[in-house]
Amino acid sequence: MRTRKVLAAAAPAVVCAALTLTLAGAASAQLHDPATPLAVASKVALRGEANSIAVREMRIVRKNDILVVQADMANMGRTDRTVFYRFKWLDNVGNQVGDGESWKQMSVLGLGQQTVKSVAPTSAAVDLRLEMNVEPR
Repeated sequence: MRTRKVLAAAAPAVVCAALTLTLAGAASAQLHDPATPLAVASKVALRGEANSIAVREMRIVRKNDILVVQADMANMGRTDRTVFYRFKWLDNVGNQVGDGESWKQMSVLGLGQQTVKSVAPTSAAVDLRLEMNVEPR
């Protein structure tokens, strides 16, 4: 009987903590452009605001035991944007594989689309993150 009272008293605190974590996760998930599908957004590490850039589609294939990726970036706004990006390749436990790519820069014209491509440095890479920083032109 005493255990039930302790659990009943602790229940609001647990619900409050779970709600806080859910809201914090939702707030961080809102950084991507709404036009970016959630499955793709899980592969994107956005540094700052999306500034109307959406990663519409990401194709990941394994060719000759090496991961190859193509990502389509679309500018949902009318003004040109400068995008800095790089791919971070991860092994099966989430550690970075290789020395890491250098940052690349490209312009995405208003209402335009660009495709970026990359190849994993080794066959140990099983996952990736597309790191992006979007600035207005």
